[in-house]
Amino acid sequence: METLAIQLEPARAILYQIGAFMPRLALAMGVLLLGWLVAKAFRFSVVKALRALNFHVLTERAGIDGFLQQGGTEKDTTDLFGWIAYALVILASLIIAFNSLGLTQVTDLLGRVLLFVPRLLVALLVVVFGSYFARFAGQAVSSYCRAAKISDGDLLGRVMQYGVMVFVVLLAVDHLDI
Repeated sequence: METLAIQLEPARAILYQIGAFMPRLALAMGVLLLGWLVAKAFRFSVVKALRALNFHVLTERAGIDGFLQQGGTEKDTTDLFGWIAYALVILASLIIAFNSLGLTQVTDLLGRVLLFVPRLLVALLVVVFGSYFARFAGQAVSSYCRAAKISDGDLLGRVMQYGVMVFVVLLAVDHLDI
């Protein structure tokens, strides 16, 4: 009989560990479910707030939405910012869930990704406002050249616009520390 007890001891230990792990797993699943619901609500509120501020008009005039449409997506920039806000909340809930499970390496990795997201948001804002300024500067140069009767005014306007955009993109990439 004692031999049977010795043979069942590893199975008993495994079942004890599974029983101790199940409440933590249930808590992590609950955190993920709640995080998913909060993320959906946060994405909805970010998109509605940006549309109320007419951010989509700014990005449309800057040419960012046209660029996204040429890339094959039907979303505009406000939807992109909403998706980033959604991903931010999902990452935060994943950090909390993995931390409750005791997976510190995964939590550290997700924490680093989470610290990258604000840089990404600022870089996107720099590109949006910079492209709006680049288009404005290009049109101003073209208008001035037309008024001054310079024949290559449209070409100079495009050179100005692309030069400013190169500067803006380099500024955004520098901010990302890539």
